[in-house]
Amino acid sequence: MHLNTLTVINFKSFAQLELEFNSKINCFVGDNGQGKTNLLDAIYYLSMCKSAFNPNDNQVLKHGESFFVIQGRYKRRTSDENIYCGFKQAEGKVFRRNGKDYERLADHIGFIPVVMVSPADSALIEESGEERRKYMNSVISQFDKVYLDEIMRYNRALAQRNSFLKNYSGSAFSYDILEAIDEQLVQYGRIIHEKRQEFINQLIPVFQDYYTRVSGGAETVSLTYRSQLNNHDLHALLRTNVEKDRLLKYTSAGIHRDDITLNIDGYPIRREGSQGQQKTYLIALKLAQFDFLSSVSEIKPLLLLDDIFDKLDFKRVEQLVRLVAHDGFGQIFITDTNKNRIDEILARINSGYHLYKVESGNVYLQMERS
Repeated sequence: MHLNTLTVINFKSFAQLELEFNSKINCFVGDNGQGKTNLLDAIYYLSMCKSAFNPNDNQVLKHGESFFVIQGRYKRRTSDENIYCGFKQAEGKVFRRNGKDYERLADHIGFIPVVMVSPADSALIEESGEERRKYMNSVISQFDKVYLDEIMRYNRALAQRNSFLKNYSGSAFSYDILEAIDEQLVQYGRIIHEKRQEFINQLIPVFQDYYTRVSGGAETVSLTYRSQLNNHDLHALLRTNVEKDRLLKYTSAGIHRDDITLNIDGYPIRREGSQGQQKTYLIALKLAQFDFLSSVSEIKPLLLLDDIFDKLDFKRVEQLVRLVAHDGFGQIFITDTNKNRIDEILARINSGYHLYKVESGNVYLQMERS
């Protein structure tokens, strides 16, 4: 699968833009703040129905404008696909595939699989378990519609339970009502836990292999899925904690407390890993994600590499580009501030590419090779 053309109107720093892409490698070079990341975010948006960086659609509007449009023309297996997204303030957004509106945005997620690697991924290491749960949800939702539906149902039931714990106490409290909500949490939570466990188990060996190939095998890395449901029944946990939850006024047990432990040489990479090791760890994790999505969907996702070469030595950079340039990967989009570095890498690999310069919201094709 690959993206043939991209049209953007009033999205972030771009007033109007239309680009044609190489089916293999597309590189965007330019100084910081010129729009390189915004371009990748537009591609990501067409796959995931949202920005990778801005949760509010109003935040991705070009300043002073009231609407934006993103449109992509793809080759997906043997078919041509036209994906359109339009957003208007006060009206919301609409997604269309080949001219037909989606009834639910969730129905589109996974149709154009995508993997993005960016400096923002550092939150997976540095921030709370919520970031790592979001990561699991974003990956699994791209290939498993049941999982996406169960996550939405679980979150609705959890919000209902927390609201009940917060607003009803004393004589107004009803264990029967709480039990009815708990039955929903248990039903959805068990399915989510099972699918997360299966995903992590499949991801681990592929992740470790990629880390070794990019790093040269200097360290040993691991992932561990942490969940209260690994050793306990959710229904029993909710019952055991009910009085505690009444005092806290929120739900203290469930899959919304899940996490992933990220280690290097047996220690937390957040504490023990250098900046280069942490970056290599995250890149290996995302490449393993690519392999996983390719396997389950039988479609190679778009791979977006946003400013990932900083803090990596040239040997690791070259090894990484050689790795993703072979036939196991599909279409790749790369941003970098260092044109000389990109030129040297492209000269060493046998692959077609387009090289663009991004400046002040404009994009210029500078070099290409079929």
